[in-house]
Amino acid sequence: MRATDHPEVRALPLFADMDQDNFDRLMHAGYVQNFPPKVDLVVEGEPADFFHILVSGSVELFAAWNGRETSMAILAPLSTFILAATVKDAPYLMSGRTLEKSRIVLLASEDVRAVFEEDGAFARAVVTELAAGYRSMVKSAKDLKLRTSMERLANYLLREYESRGRQPVFELPTEKRRLAALLGMTPENMSRAIKALIPYGVIFEGSTVTIADVDDLTGFAKPTPLIDDPGG
Repeated sequence: MRATDHPEVRALPLFADMDQDNFDRLMHAGYVQNFPPKVDLVVEGEPADFFHILVSGSVELFAAWNGRETSMAILAPLSTFILAATVKDAPYLMSGRTLEKSRIVLLASEDVRAVFEEDGAFARAVVTELAAGYRSMVKSAKDLKLRTSMERLANYLLREYESRGRQPVFELPTEKRRLAALLGMTPENMSRAIKALIPYGVIFEGSTVTIADVDDLTGFAKPTPLIDDPGG
């Protein structure tokens, strides 16, 4: 792995405070690879041989059962996956594939576990990241179980609006079919929810979304940091 790739990885909270020698040890044993779109990176049920760091591009995490498939998350740089399987030396619970050309750092899970045992700062960072992942999972479950499909879409749009500096016009980060799966909806339910949000000032034109009346949409969606705060 080239030294020029190290600073970006080092800046991630997971690696920021660990011992420099241990960080160098991980990086020297790892490697960087460029993947074209639609390449399977990890496969559900297989051993977690590598810990992945997405440097550029985008990755979809998804799961399948009994002939059905659903999206679990869309990852953007810089992000990591799948830490829990790496730490536990357990099979992946999700599959992952590139959505576009992506640059990914691969670290052997065995090396990550060895450094976890030796480096206190890294171990604390791992626990913090796993705790954040658990809280995110709880929020996602609450979103799915406590809200209607229309409410889920409305709150998703408000989160996108906030993350983009409160720009009222923005592009969806993924296609509607994939977004529907992320929100626990069928494409048909998604279409109905889109139409139902028109009275609240939401306009879809292809993948472009316009929120004409944020206050009206917020009044309907009733966002709460206990579900919608991505960092809390």
